Amino acid sequence: IEHIRNDYFEDPCFGLEGMRRLRDRISIPTATNTVVVNFEQLASCIKHDAVDVILLDTTFWGGLRQAYKAGQVLETFQFGASVHSSGELGIQLASMLHLGAALPNMSFAADAHYHHLLDDIIVGGKMKYVDGEIAVPKGPGLGVEVDREALAKYAAYYKEVGGYTYDRDPGRKDWYSIQPEMRYADPARH
Repeated sequence: IEHIRNDYFEDPCFGLEGMRRLRDRISIPTATNTVVVNFEQLASCIKHDAVDVILLDTTFWGGLRQAYKAGQVLETFQFGASVHSSGELGIQLASMLHLGAALPNMSFAADAHYHHLLDDIIVGGKMKYVDGEIAVPKGPGLGVEVDREALAKYAAYYKEVGGYTYDRDPGRKDWYSIQPEMRYADPARH
């Protein structure tokens, strides 16, 4: 897969030892957002040189402040950092954008699934991509404001149909992906 020229190889195997062994054998930088999600795991990762890049996630790390602190530790030990997407709405995307802007060692492209959304619960609707980027929101706090009507609309929708399982197609009940599937997020199908 080296010919694909990805920024990094995300979570190709399980556990720090597996990641370290693979890292020693390939030229693509390895990255994780599942094996290292707290400071104890981060210390072990750094001590054993297990991966090249930690994908910081404001959800998994317990918020913006904790993810930023982890980024500071990574900078101290000269590890790569980037921002991971866990399927966010605009509020979390705003936190991710602020995190990425504040990390001096953000040396890889940030991950986002935001472009799959049809709508958002922030005032003004979805944030816009310009030349493949979304600007860091300006203003108080995270720079976005909750659209109370949109929130009520989607809260009612959630009560009606239930939650959305991240790895499943809401249009095909009981279907599970067994190979890469590109059509699941196609807005034209829903």
